[in-house]
Amino acid sequence: QVQLVESGGGSVQAGGSLTLSCAAGRYTYKRNCMGWFRQRPGKDREGVAVLWIGGATTTYADSVRGRFIITRDKAKDLVYLQMNGLKPEDTAMYYCAASLNPYGCSLVLREYNYWGQGTQVTVS
Repeated sequence: QVQLVESGGGSVQAGGSLTLSCAAGRYTYKRNCMGWFRQRPGKDREGVAVLWIGGATTTYADSVRGRFIITRDKAKDLVYLQMNGLKPEDTAMYYCAASLNPYGCSLVLREYNYWGQGTQVTVS
């Protein structure tokens, strides 16, 4: 069972930056993709950024491309989401997720097998 724990959320003014972290606990299955998703108030959960662990290939939602960066620290087994130029519409609960899909990574929620509890980001 993969355990994912997010941290780094908080409140920030528009134009500011935050970096979220995701720690994966003890696991027994191979994760191929790690991703960040968010659920904005009154909206469905959506993909934000994902990373293919094997080759570090990344995919971003159009709404965040050029502002957000997903990275991984292999030694620490941490995945980060650096968020720059934050906008009020980025306000959401942000979730870390892991996929076992061996064929590639996408922003599609149903491809992700494990989820964290989320961390709140509020932009005013």
